[in-house]
Amino acid sequence: MMKLLKAVVAVAALTATSVQAQAESALQDILNDGVLKVGTTGDWNPMTVKDPATNSYKGYDIDVMTELAKDLGVEVEFVPTDWKTLVSGVTSGKYHITGSASISPARAKAAGYSASYFSLATVPLVLKKNGDKYSDWADLNKAGVTVAATLGTTQEQQVKDFFPDAKHQIVEAPARDFQEVLSGRADAHITSNVEASTLVEKYSQMMIVPVSAPKAPTPVAMLLPQADQVWINYINTWITLKQERGFFAELGKKWKLTN
Repeated sequence: MMKLLKAVVAVAALTATSVQAQAESALQDILNDGVLKVGTTGDWNPMTVKDPATNSYKGYDIDVMTELAKDLGVEVEFVPTDWKTLVSGVTSGKYHITGSASISPARAKAAGYSASYFSLATVPLVLKKNGDKYSDWADLNKAGVTVAATLGTTQEQQVKDFFPDAKHQIVEAPARDFQEVLSGRADAHITSNVEASTLVEKYSQMMIVPVSAPKAPTPVAMLLPQADQVWINYINTWITLKQERGFFAELGKKWKLTN
């Protein structure tokens, strides 16, 4: 009888925990409030770009989250954030989810990730006038070279790992690493191949260093509350369906992430 009682209590506790988890899920809050809150930096072209004049956003991530909100049957609210507070905004409940972020063990210690829907890799950029000085990664790993990165980004750690002999110039948002190169305060910076293409298109004085191969191929995903498995499951299901129906492929072409 005692064993049976313990079993019943255990089942009841498990059921209660499950019900509580569902009740506390961001998914239910979103459906109840009618608003999906999305953290976005607005400084990663073509993923998320903020227009200060209109206080509005455009980009790949913006289209993804607008579609997600539509399928949820709610409104979308884009919450300004920056790279150094991207994770804490999720863990504190400032927003329900973020736009695209590189998957990293450091972020995964505090936040959950969705399934990935595309990958990127890291490349270096310099001014065209200095292009003859740099043809591969080793040319940047020298004491006389300054390489910039933005605080809180994946590239902040990569700069230190890839270029231990160079000087590291870490800038804090709203400043950006590529601005250091344009101004001459840094010789180079590194970023995703996705952003690199948009930068050289926008700034004709910049070029991608013709390295033998990009570094650190990295999957990209959305950040969510780590313990909210209900919300994570929903997002992963949504991503799978959208992949099967060609949504991400078409969006990649629109924003020139793919050919």
